[in-house]
Amino acid sequence: MANRVSATPQALELIHKLTAEHGAIVFFQSGGCCEGSVPLCLPANEFKPSASDVLIGEIDGAIYYMSDSHFSFAENMHTIINAEPGSSGSFSLDCGSGLAFFTSARLYNDEELATLAPVKRVGY
Repeated sequence: MANRVSATPQALELIHKLTAEHGAIVFFQSGGCCEGSVPLCLPANEFKPSASDVLIGEIDGAIYYMSDSHFSFAENMHTIINAEPGSSGSFSLDCGSGLAFFTSARLYNDEELATLAPVKRVGY
């Protein structure tokens, strides 16, 4: 079964570091303005998904949510999260670490499309 989200080794390393410091974490990608294509990394106990959010998968224990509006654009693409030198938004746990989470995407091939994992629409 094809996954909807994956992470580079650099992102996994930062996820492990942030999980050790903060406990369970989640990602949220809104797709709106103001760095909307950059995922926010938040403590799991401080994020409540809205009725219009979509759970697209999990990265090493970190649940990854996407707004429904962004998912409608990205549903046929595999999301890849990376950690690169830089600074993230001040609300994201990666802020101040010297690294920032970024995403890229690629289109699924026909075989992957046929075996995509289903998504969970939080409010449906």
